Amino acid sequence: MKNILLPTDFSENSWNAIQYALEFLKNSACNFYILNVTMMPTYVGGEIPIYPSSNVLETTILKQSKLELEKILKNIKKIDSNPQHHFFSISKYDFFIDAVKEQIEEKKVDLIIMGTKGASGFSEVVIGTNTGDLITKIKCPVLIIPENSKFIAPKEIAFPTDFHNFYQPIILNNISEFSEMYNSSVRLVHISKKDEILNDHQLENKHYLHNYFSEDKHSFHRITNNNVEDGVRCFVESRNIDIIIMVAKNLNFFQRILFKPTVEEISYHTKVPFLVLHEE
Repeated sequence: MKNILLPTDFSENSWNAIQYALEFLKNSACNFYILNVTMMPTYVGGEIPIYPSSNVLETTILKQSKLELEKILKNIKKIDSNPQHHFFSISKYDFFIDAVKEQIEEKKVDLIIMGTKGASGFSEVVIGTNTGDLITKIKCPVLIIPENSKFIAPKEIAFPTDFHNFYQPIILNNISEFSEMYNSSVRLVHISKKDEILNDHQLENKHYLHNYFSEDKHSFHRITNNNVEDGVRCFVESRNIDIIIMVAKNLNFFQRILFKPTVEEISYHTKVPFLVLHEE
């Protein structure tokens, strides 16, 4: 039984992510925990936030949240008929990251699936604050569903790597399990500069990856481009990639791809989901 956390702010984007999750896991036995966090106010000067009484929480602060969660559960029942899907609603008054961490520990969460709104201009950030915090501060796999993403069975998975990092088995096992769900092909893509040659360390890591995925459909690809973001974009669009997998420890590489894209790069940012994995 998989335990899936679905944070929601009751927006269209978060409902779209819930629909994607139901389709993606339609053949899996799952507990879905739908979490809404009413945010504590942020105080300056080190002041301790005032925590209201349980009565005030229930009758005022969380009342609307619980009503909205009930609506979501009713809408889910209309579109999901898998008897192995079980749904639970959770309403919290807390800081967002703290609330998520609490649920991960209590519910033994295997995967977080969360929607995010894409950029519409140069100055905007593709990944919202909450999602950005999730993928950098919480060590739990996160599947990010952009606003314009609709579920299709993922056949092509892109895994960008520069071969400098050695990936722990937990990371590669997650990728392998993920690809096996829909018999997907893993495309390991290296964005390199012209005339760049892999050193011995990189070649060793590439060979290790080839051996690890020997029983999975996989292939290696080299894209020549001085700009990592452009290289990934070209690969994703030319191969009709369905999901991109990233490893959170490659933070600089990761942020260059996900944060503040130019207008030309928006198309795939608002359509292609990202799976972010963490090492222990």
